[in-house]
Amino acid sequence: MNVHRTPEERFEGLPDFPWEPVYRDWNGLRLAHLDEGEGPPVLLLHGEPTWSFLWRKVVPPIIEAGYRCIVPDLPGFGRSDKPEDDGWYSFTNYTDSVADLVRQLDLTDATAVVHDWGGPLGLYVASVAERDRFTRLVAMNTGAFNGHQKMSDNWHHFADFVAANHDLPIEPLIQGATSTDLSEEVLAGYTAPFDSPEAKAGPRTFPGLIPQTPDAPGAAEGQETMDVLVADSRPALLLWGTDDPALPLDPVGLAVQLLFPGAGPLEPIERASHFLQEDRGELIGNRIAEWLDSTAGGD
Repeated sequence: MNVHRTPEERFEGLPDFPWEPVYRDWNGLRLAHLDEGEGPPVLLLHGEPTWSFLWRKVVPPIIEAGYRCIVPDLPGFGRSDKPEDDGWYSFTNYTDSVADLVRQLDLTDATAVVHDWGGPLGLYVASVAERDRFTRLVAMNTGAFNGHQKMSDNWHHFADFVAANHDLPIEPLIQGATSTDLSEEVLAGYTAPFDSPEAKAGPRTFPGLIPQTPDAPGAAEGQETMDVLVADSRPALLLWGTDDPALPLDPVGLAVQLLFPGAGPLEPIERASHFLQEDRGELIGNRIAEWLDSTAGGD
């Protein structure tokens, strides 16, 4: 298997991102994650086409509140190795990689914070594969997919754009899903991992992995996740960027709310688009930290 490893110099001088990665080996790949702070663990999972850089505004308030933040770069993203074969990327490979990290770090009493594609993956790991290790859930502009869901027209336009571009441009995907005008330095941070077409198999394949029919790969796992969630009593927090063009608050966010009986009412994040961590990251970090404190010792 051909594997691309982004040169380290691509990650020098990233704005507001002072942390050094920790590396581990998994199935022949070198995978990266951040491990910062001390206290109960909080696992933060990114999606498409981002990496741990997405969480740079959210993490500091959580660390300051006395929690340990573990922030992986999924295979194909960030500082993690990137298999060049599009066929390598699957729901199973992704969830296995996350579950392995959770087991290697022996996380217990953990909170899963998930966004975008980190949602289907992280919710499966936290609700099915490694259920006993997680006591709380935070979901933002994401959900679980069983093949019955109807994706928005904007999402289909996005998926078609990705499918049509082998050398996928990253900048417009990020800027088009934020409510803030991003600086050149920030956009360069998002593009840093993807230095060639060979490095972009992960972003190229993610949209196509969302099951569109109940018999598609990943649909059964999505249904299993949903079955667990709707009967789940664990505390949950739902945050949603109100300006998301691909996963709009109404109807997607309101439908996702039904999956989380342990959650209070979904909290809209105004002036925030799909990448709400970029638009309102400090606010979100403070809200998560406050909520973690208020639910400490929850089941």
